[in-house]
Amino acid sequence: MTIGSVFGTALAGVVASGSVSAAETLTAHRLPSALAVEAASETVAACAKQGFHETAVVVDADGVTIVTLRGDGTGAHTLDSARDKAYTSASFKNDTLALAERAKGEDSIAPLAKLPHVMFFGGGVVIKVADETIGAIGAAGAPGAKLDDGCARAGLERIRDRLD
Repeated sequence: MTIGSVFGTALAGVVASGSVSAAETLTAHRLPSALAVEAASETVAACAKQGFHETAVVVDADGVTIVTLRGDGTGAHTLDSARDKAYTSASFKNDTLALAERAKGEDSIAPLAKLPHVMFFGGGVVIKVADETIGAIGAAGAPGAKLDDGCARAGLERIRDRLD
């Protein structure tokens, strides 16, 4: 007997017992691409008003990119940084400034920064509907994590009243 047939037999037994048939589907909110574009545009614009060259990336709840907007004059590295900040925020369901604080101290999460695309540096802001994470904004290019964070928050504020 192969592993596949053993698994198939076991799965058939679970289905026959009714366990799987009683499972319910999950309801999830999705971030529309139009709102993602608005959030990215506002993120870049907020930094430009302060004289900073910014890139913004908006991802869905799974950390998959919805939109990338590279502002005028930004360095190529900002594409990866903004994406990694957004991915980190979405996957950890928290802002990267808060995660950067958790990376310090006794119960540090710093070893997790070795995972691909994880970046504990300000500029990633989670997008939520109630307690459900539906995406995140990553911003990179300003001279400092708190400045990137402020620009990403401006992007979130632009769409906040239409999140439901």
